[in-house]
Amino acid sequence: MSNTQDKKHIVIIGSGVIGLTIAQVVTTRFPDKYRVTIVARDTPEDLTSQAFSSPWAVSAISLSIVCSLLTLKLKGANWSPFSVEMPDHKTFRRELETFNTFWDMEHTGLTYNVPYTIYFPEAQGLENVWFKALVRDFRVLSPEELPSGFTGGVKFSTITVNPIKYLPWLKNELLNRGVVFVKRQIHTIGEAADIAGPEGIIFNATGLGARSLIGVEDKLVYPIRGQTILVEAPAVKECVALPIGTGENPDGKATYIIPRPSQGHVIIGGTYQKNNWDTSVNFETAREIWDRAVEFLPALKSDKSRIISHNVGLRPAREGGPRIELQKVRLPFVSDLMHGVKGTISEERELPIIHAYGFGGTGYQASWGSAEEAVSLLESI
Repeated sequence: MSNTQDKKHIVIIGSGVIGLTIAQVVTTRFPDKYRVTIVARDTPEDLTSQAFSSPWAVSAISLSIVCSLLTLKLKGANWSPFSVEMPDHKTFRRELETFNTFWDMEHTGLTYNVPYTIYFPEAQGLENVWFKALVRDFRVLSPEELPSGFTGGVKFSTITVNPIKYLPWLKNELLNRGVVFVKRQIHTIGEAADIAGPEGIIFNATGLGARSLIGVEDKLVYPIRGQTILVEAPAVKECVALPIGTGENPDGKATYIIPRPSQGHVIIGGTYQKNNWDTSVNFETAREIWDRAVEFLPALKSDKSRIISHNVGLRPAREGGPRIELQKVRLPFVSDLMHGVKGTISEERELPIIHAYGFGGTGYQASWGSAEEAVSLLESI
């Protein structure tokens, strides 16, 4: 016990896929250097919580933070490109590392390798899209393979993740490594500092919560509303999507179909509505989602298909992209927003905070690469 207490203390705020993966990387890379505590209001057992983001991920276009209250349904998360334009170097590295990690995990039953087709209104340059170097079995579709209204398309093999199995697996791995989970809502950086102790280090993986976490209060954080339908459709074995792109997407539509091979469940979507905090189901939108999906995959209309639930959630995005950086905050922490309440740490020092949030729809597909990048910042402390 004394040896454990002598280790420098890392406190991770948030137990979504980013927070859990950071803990996994820390305990793998530094098995004997730190003791790790994860503090969050919702943990992987709280899969029905309206506030827990990661169980409700649906793809690269994942739904996060606020979920439907209808009932718990199983979701899937996949790798999908948001644009044919090459992302920045850091984004590419995060996603390449994550893709390769998930691809190699298929034997565990936590991930699946499935075919993926994307249709484009324009065919120019598809043979040289940037993600050709990331995915497997890439090829450009022939004109005979294209539906009406589209002049181009690509097909490749991608990964999907089963969050309902994956998150508990991550937690169990961490428990076996001695990671402690504390079920508690953190309102201020000062509270986290109290838990971390005199020489502690904080990882902030709070998603949309970074907007209201006192001491961070990042107003660049915003939601992207997503609405989907969970369907039992065992005949559907492949992902199909239209590109969202990186523009404003004024109509807020996002078409994608993502199967869960293990149970015959399929997620169809959806919407991509920036700065929309509405978490109620819009059934007119649901009908539009269904009509768009069956246009591309008539197998959804099989007699064996049935709609299980309608779901709404918010993707935790950030203007300018995700924030992965080291910040140092002066202690003791005092905020007028907490009526002068101070933490228990009274001595003056700098508290290192490593931020990792604002991934929008790419939480799963960038999780391992982002965690590695965030943990590498420990070396500069």
